[in-house]
Amino acid sequence: MISRRDFLQATVAASALWGASGVGNWSRLAAQQKLSQEKLLEFDKTGNVTLIHITDIHGQLVPIYFREPQINLGVGADQGLPPHVTGADFLKLFKIKPGTPEAYALTYLDFSALAKTYGKMGGLAHVATVIKAIRADRPDALLLDGGDTWHGSYTVLKTDGQDMVNVMNALKPDAMTSHWEFTLGKDRVNEIVKTLPFPFLGANIFDSEWEEPAYPPYKMFERGGSKIAVIGQAFPYLPIANPKWLFPGLSFGIRQDRMQAMVDEVKEKGADLVVLLSHNGFDVDRKMAKQVKGIDVILTGHTHDALPEPVMVGKTMLIASGSNGKFVTRLDLDVQDKQIKGFRHKLIPIFSDVIAPDAEVAALIEKQRAPYKKDLSEVLAHTGDLLYRRGNFNGTWDDLICNALIDQREADIAMSPGFRWGPSLIPGDAITREDLYNNTAMTYPQAYRSEMTGAQLKSIMEAVADNLFNPDPYYQQGGDMVRMGGMSYAIDVNQTAGKRISNMKLLKDGSPIEAGKSYTVAGWASVNEGTKGPAIWDVVEAWFKENPEVNIAPNKTVHVTGT
Repeated sequence: MISRRDFLQATVAASALWGASGVGNWSRLAAQQKLSQEKLLEFDKTGNVTLIHITDIHGQLVPIYFREPQINLGVGADQGLPPHVTGADFLKLFKIKPGTPEAYALTYLDFSALAKTYGKMGGLAHVATVIKAIRADRPDALLLDGGDTWHGSYTVLKTDGQDMVNVMNALKPDAMTSHWEFTLGKDRVNEIVKTLPFPFLGANIFDSEWEEPAYPPYKMFERGGSKIAVIGQAFPYLPIANPKWLFPGLSFGIRQDRMQAMVDEVKEKGADLVVLLSHNGFDVDRKMAKQVKGIDVILTGHTHDALPEPVMVGKTMLIASGSNGKFVTRLDLDVQDKQIKGFRHKLIPIFSDVIAPDAEVAALIEKQRAPYKKDLSEVLAHTGDLLYRRGNFNGTWDDLICNALIDQREADIAMSPGFRWGPSLIPGDAITREDLYNNTAMTYPQAYRSEMTGAQLKSIMEAVADNLFNPDPYYQQGGDMVRMGGMSYAIDVNQTAGKRISNMKLLKDGSPIEAGKSYTVAGWASVNEGTKGPAIWDVVEAWFKENPEVNIAPNKTVHVTGT
């Protein structure tokens, strides 16, 4: 573990000279155990440019619980660096006291107990209050949405994303980029884009037939006497991580040379500040900051990281603003002579019991949800344990889903994708249909049942592991590790491709998984077109009828080495 002093020297070494993060004020606030809207919004403004960043909302209109990961491993050059620091190590690194509001917001430690003290977070009506307060203080602030917005809830699914479009339009973003948006289908995305009062940016999205840009790569703004270029970068690996048949004729990719060309182009047009609005993921953005010259700020998304301080890579500042509407970042910059001379930063936690909801946006949210209120609120079961998803190897929500797949689909083994999205529930909570859809709502939900050999299972797991733990961030093409039900395994994250997975065993009898033997496997969210099977939420709802009181034992089936 690196020390906080070393971390600051390596990442925000210049802050003492040319800026300050808001974490100090927040730490004092937390230590005093006092929360108020005034304190949460307190900010000593500086400079002439203000950026507001929010990302990875995943359709969450109302406040939620969201437990941060217990395990978030970095490999290669990123091993041990933020955001690959969790729990007690995270608290030590950022000098945060256990049990405080920020410890609750930023880590998994004592989550269930602290959730009862500090309540839910997020909710776009509460986010709106923060955004309006910042704009009142700095009227020309830029609001930038990092994508994964029109996805991930019951109402998004029922309205084809229109609920989120309507509410986000009320927040008045200045630009956005994308990822899961494209799982609505390319035609639906283009239909929405035509109506947006702000640009939908994607410098790396091309028409695959003509190799021409499919969406605007950047937008130039004038704010505080400075010309600001905002370049958009959509998730590079959409055709690998999501079904490419949903967005035919589009190609993505990191396109590093294209990014450098865009940076050079906006500088030639007089940009004083170059901002990358990215959905690459943190480690990809860290590498891009090293490789592409001239980016001043990267507003990073996709990997759902929340960091209370910026990370500096050379002269490029990386900002991570969390997910699910839990946080809003405010970044003030003193831009002079085409350089950042100073800054102030604050990751603002959206404690929904403390920050008052904006009345106008609250009414709009209620309007979007009203037609579905009965279905959203229907109780399907109750949980005696914490249900969460986020983590490299497993989460209790996916353990629940795997149990349902094995029982309802009569399978030996179950597989649940390593999605990072999906809010949490604390022990004693009712599980409503809304909660179920918050963890399953997508446009390719079919729960398949098939026969796979042990060799095929290992091949799938090795491929996913390489997507997650390839030491070159540009080859990290997926989310977290596929969740396995009905079997245990060992993984050495520092091994090479094809050699990470071992000791696979069938849990029901403890027998080794044999390469040549066939097993019945159930899973969901296959990227293959034409996959047959019931929707995953129907499978889980049927399981709830047989298991109305849910208790998920701690998962000890994954044995991690090489960390």
